Amino acid sequence: MEEQPDRWLEVERGPIVRPYALTRGRTEPEGEAFHLISVVQARVEPGAVSRAEPEHHLLLTLCQRPVSVVDLASDARLPLGVTRVLLGDLRHRGMIITRPAAARNDGAVDIHIIREVLNGLRAL
Repeated sequence: MEEQPDRWLEVERGPIVRPYALTRGRTEPEGEAFHLISVVQARVEPGAVSRAEPEHHLLLTLCQRPVSVVDLASDARLPLGVTRVLLGDLRHRGMIITRPAAARNDGAVDIHIIREVLNGLRAL
């Protein structure tokens, strides 16, 4: 009998885990939604968390310094939706803090900053 290749392993990429498996089928984060340019920062060191999934540890490691949600998803090489759900888990546990990016004193978002971000993305 011929041995079948492992369908859950790609030689170049490593093990394949479907996004819905990382979030246990959830598509929305707990609590308030995360905007693309919201800034996230860890409140704890990744090593201080003993009972967390590897992806949670990765996100905590990557957000030891303030970072936007979209940059965090890119750096973690995770889909944005998955990143938002996992960040919701971390926020629910009090392990991260979030704040809106480019907020003015009145709480509104500075449209100039948004335009600059869009122009930068278009330039890519």
